[in-house]
Amino acid sequence: MSTDVTTPSTPATPSANRFLWVALAAAVCLLLLGMALLRQRTTTLERYGQLPAFTFTRQDGKPFGLEQLKGRPFVANFIFTRCPTICPVFTQKMARFQKQTADIGEQLALVSFSVDPQYDTPERLTAYGARYGADPARWSFLTGDYNALKDTVVNGFKMAMGRNEQDVNDIPNIFHGSHFVLVDRTGEVRGFYNSEHDDAVEKLLRDARQLVRDGGQ
Repeated sequence: MSTDVTTPSTPATPSANRFLWVALAAAVCLLLLGMALLRQRTTTLERYGQLPAFTFTRQDGKPFGLEQLKGRPFVANFIFTRCPTICPVFTQKMARFQKQTADIGEQLALVSFSVDPQYDTPERLTAYGARYGADPARWSFLTGDYNALKDTVVNGFKMAMGRNEQDVNDIPNIFHGSHFVLVDRTGEVRGFYNSEHDDAVEKLLRDARQLVRDGGQ
């Protein structure tokens, strides 16, 4: 008489189980990374309106404005050289942004508008830029007529700018916005970023790179 004997299956070894879990975890991570990269490529930046034409005086004394900027995106901020409070930090963050985008080079411009143009001559702006390591091939500092600058900053960039008193030497009464503004190659505003929040500045970096990657628009 023959007896059928069933041979029990060999259970998977602990090392084999660990390998399967590691492989599964790696596959999930790759999937999530791919989805994140896809979202990053397809993010649509908001459109906040076209800037009006403007021309001011650059730190080298030459006329400079929207016409010279068209064809490449740029990041703007608003400062004055004798500001004792927010401007040094604001400018340091622009300087760091300049370093972080060094690989992009002149495809992305940086522009600082003076909100104290009576005092901020081209010579003073040149010295101020040098203090922060500004690359003049990429980073422009603009001065000019006060009312024209205010109109561009307030009505174009939608940023605050003004004086609470008429005395131009009353420094504490000069005020301005603390946001970076991202503009595309056609002169349309595409984003506002609070310079006081590190996560907002990181988003500016991602959005600026996206604009360059997408041809500036």
